Amino acid sequence: MLKHLSNARVIKVAEASTKMTMGEENMLSSLVLPILVGPSLVNLEKQDPGAAQLLKAAFSNAESAHPGLCHNFILGLMKKAELSQKVNMNESLLRVQGAALEQESPDYRINRSEDAFQELCKKSVGLKKILSRIPDEIGDRKAFLETIKEIASAIKKLLDAVNEVAVYIVFGSGKQRLEQRKREFVKYSKRFSTTLKEYFRDGQANAVFLSALCLIQQSNLIITTVKDCCE
Repeated sequence: MLKHLSNARVIKVAEASTKMTMGEENMLSSLVLPILVGPSLVNLEKQDPGAAQLLKAAFSNAESAHPGLCHNFILGLMKKAELSQKVNMNESLLRVQGAALEQESPDYRINRSEDAFQELCKKSVGLKKILSRIPDEIGDRKAFLETIKEIASAIKKLLDAVNEVAVYIVFGSGKQRLEQRKREFVKYSKRFSTTLKEYFRDGQANAVFLSALCLIQQSNLIITTVKDCCE
């Protein structure tokens, strides 16, 4: 059944051309399931619902028990296809993220009808959609500068949305968890800004891709934290 994983998505992903820290590698690994594997299984579900549900449960359980398994699985496929040295993982995940938003996991949707929660989800999706455009626009300085402005605006809107949702969390530990997530998001936003400055100095695009993925992961963590506190 594994052969049914979308080839169009799988061939886009391989090892990055530069070394990463352990934290960065863990972050990258955590994005493979929601960005690549999950949406591929949604496509399979249209053809074989039973097989798709079985694979989804297997991948989810395996990833939960052994974090990074999906990442290693994809890298194994890439190695077998002799693509490991030809495709940049960071760039590819960013590109695929844009298409994956249409089939995003329920893990990143909040089941609350209040406008504040729905706006938070929209702002998260909006930021991820803009970030996914970076690989296509980074080579065009004028277009990329406009995209950077959009990212800055999307970051502010997401933080404002977090503040609106915070009033619905009534217990102290939940407020502390969300505040911690907000601080982490701000930290990675500042890191992204620093990475952009370095890019315009030394031209290392891969660092920008990785920093953008970190922001995507932080946005996802905000959503899952709110879900845990409010559903």
